[in-house]
Amino acid sequence: MIDRIDAALFKNMVLSAANRLGANKDAVDALNVFPVPDGDTGTNMGLTFMNAAKEIENNTYSSLSEVASAVAKATLRGARGNSGVILSQIFRGVSKVFKGLDTASVSDFAAALKEGSDTAYSAVMKPTEGTILTVIRKCAQAAQEYEGGDVAALLDAVIAKGNRTLAKTTQMLPQLQQAGVVDAGGQGLMFVLEGFALAMDGKDVTLVPMSGAKAQAKAEDASRQSADTEEIRYAYCTEFIINKADPSASADGLRNAISSKGDCMLIIDEEEIVKVHIHTNNPGYVLEQAVKLGEMVNIKIDNMRLQHSSLTGGADEAAHTGVETPAEAPAKPEKALAIIAVAAGEGLANTFREMGVDEIIEGGQTMNPSTEDILAAANAANAENVIILPNNKNIILSAEQVQYLTDRKIFVVPSKSIPEGIAAAMAFLPELSPEELFEAMKEAVKTVKSGSVTFAVRDTTVDGMDIAKGNYLGLAGGRIASVGEDLNKTAAELTADLADENSEVISVYRGSDASEADSAALEELLSEAYPDADVLFYDGGQPVYYYIISVE
Repeated sequence: MIDRIDAALFKNMVLSAANRLGANKDAVDALNVFPVPDGDTGTNMGLTFMNAAKEIENNTYSSLSEVASAVAKATLRGARGNSGVILSQIFRGVSKVFKGLDTASVSDFAAALKEGSDTAYSAVMKPTEGTILTVIRKCAQAAQEYEGGDVAALLDAVIAKGNRTLAKTTQMLPQLQQAGVVDAGGQGLMFVLEGFALAMDGKDVTLVPMSGAKAQAKAEDASRQSADTEEIRYAYCTEFIINKADPSASADGLRNAISSKGDCMLIIDEEEIVKVHIHTNNPGYVLEQAVKLGEMVNIKIDNMRLQHSSLTGGADEAAHTGVETPAEAPAKPEKALAIIAVAAGEGLANTFREMGVDEIIEGGQTMNPSTEDILAAANAANAENVIILPNNKNIILSAEQVQYLTDRKIFVVPSKSIPEGIAAAMAFLPELSPEELFEAMKEAVKTVKSGSVTFAVRDTTVDGMDIAKGNYLGLAGGRIASVGEDLNKTAAELTADLADENSEVISVYRGSDASEADSAALEELLSEAYPDADVLFYDGGQPVYYYIISVE
């Protein structure tokens, strides 16, 4: 019988849960309500929790409180998508109850699950039943009703209740019932709890890299390093963690000392530790300043020019000829206001830049940036006030968590699509205060109707429409507006769904998988159908969606 959870056991529970969730991320991804290629709940939850597992994997802890705190902080920084943020909030609540405890009793664990549920609910503005929130709430209830003294038995009771609740989510939400699936976030949570239970055998757990995580990380690295080698001003991506010699010491001195030595700087000061990330030409100087705060661990220094050369096939040449280090460029001067936006596709990124957006975060559907990614962009913008345009409903909650990790004033415009983000950016007026601009941008978002054209990844029936794998799908908000085997016909039907007699401007952003010939034919088709509207076409370059369509 296991009557208490100590630091070593909880660490094993987290590592086991990360393994269990990572191994089943594809199964969770497949529980997407719509048959479109954006089922990323499993990936988001897996990457969020893997961030915590990696944080604690090679560290030793003297108390349960220390492990729980590290997990809570790491899941918050690594939170991706709504499901990842909710998962991070659950462990934030767990950490609250475990704070100051060397070990936890069964009743402490039950209280921690209850606080995790309450914290997750409070983080969501409009909680929806039939989701991960319902599953964690029922699990917490089962934990509180358990009357024995064995942690393993408590987990068995919690998992049994959680699985029964998960099965019922299919009937709780019409979308789930129509698709015949359970809630993806709830299923991801159950894999976490099952991982906890698997760690009860007392054996040490070895962390297993998440299936597909390396490929995703490589793709993200390639995206970040897609610029020409000559344009990489700071060669060395430098990352490490400082275990403070004095927990009360501030990292402000380090921040001031190294801020002019590079860009993309991220310094997270979290009580006993400081996490540092910076692109610099002087990693030695950065390390010299860091050691003044305490002992450094997990030091990683990568030459981004050589990485880029490797990605583009020029690694051997770079290794033999070397790369000249350019003169240092000063960090961006601090400003009163900056705007950052999430976008996938160089055309869309350039559109936002031309509209005055300061920083672009590469991402979108199927590639949700983490809270830490968004924080890094906010820090790179170096402004007292930062307005964030998430441009995707699944990124809004992650963006909102940035306010807990920085002293900058963060404003998150609830833009759920690229057109809404563009409309918000167009509302910029330099004479407005940050608060006034934020309100103006929120109003601008409401003036746009937007949709997108993608493809079906499986056979299904939605709202009476029979959909075959490979069909083109026109999506308008949260519904499927058109289905067909002809790309432009499907796009035209989607546009008809969005437009009316008062529509003045129709903007179409061509994706990377739509040909120029198809785009030209659609432009002619829409121009004939809407002679009184301005029909504008742009090369967006976005993945996943053949077209993104905006109607104003």
